[in-house]
Amino acid sequence: MEKLLWCFLVSTCFSQAFGQTDMYKKAFVFPQESDNSYVSLKAQLTKPLTAFTVCLHIYTELTKTRGYSIFSYATKTQANEILIFWSKDSRYSLTVGGSDVHFSVPEVTVAPVHICTSWESASGIVEFWVDGKPMVRKSLQKGYSLGAEASIILGQEQDSFGGGFEKHQSLVGDIGNVNMWDFVLSPDKINTVYLGETFTPNVLNWRALTFDAHGEVFIKPQLWP
Repeated sequence: MEKLLWCFLVSTCFSQAFGQTDMYKKAFVFPQESDNSYVSLKAQLTKPLTAFTVCLHIYTELTKTRGYSIFSYATKTQANEILIFWSKDSRYSLTVGGSDVHFSVPEVTVAPVHICTSWESASGIVEFWVDGKPMVRKSLQKGYSLGAEASIILGQEQDSFGGGFEKHQSLVGDIGNVNMWDFVLSPDKINTVYLGETFTPNVLNWRALTFDAHGEVFIKPQLWP
């Protein structure tokens, strides 16, 4: 019993020392348009990426009015190493290494949306899932690899490493359940994530998140199931 208690205390201290926060059932809230409100995420990366999957929830009224950045991953040599973006012409875009592909949605509503997107270097295949439903697969940057020394930002698009923000590209709304893996999740596992079940991420983990919030950003209970 004493040994278990000691292990628990060591684990807790270790987590706090590295600034990890369990964000379960919570969301980052960006209440107003700005060029200085954002969240910087610390990834667990030791080598370049040749594949990835990113999943998250987003809730905003901007969908019918203007574009906005959803997920921005920059390196010192490529500002748009990974960029998930919404355009006001009713489509999502995924950028890898400065090149992008687009996915149009048949209906635009103001409601919380769950997104998963994946890419692999070996085939160049991109998958994009909206609320558990897959879009048609596309191809992008076959043979490319993503830099590991990354600046990952929520709430703004990076036009330079860790900066270059523009107000008209900022997110106004909520974002949560941001998880990232260094491989492509199978359709079954994406469905598992969509249903809210546990599948431990190894790059960004919402249940053990290391982050810095800047400007007008708040942590509040999530508004989706």
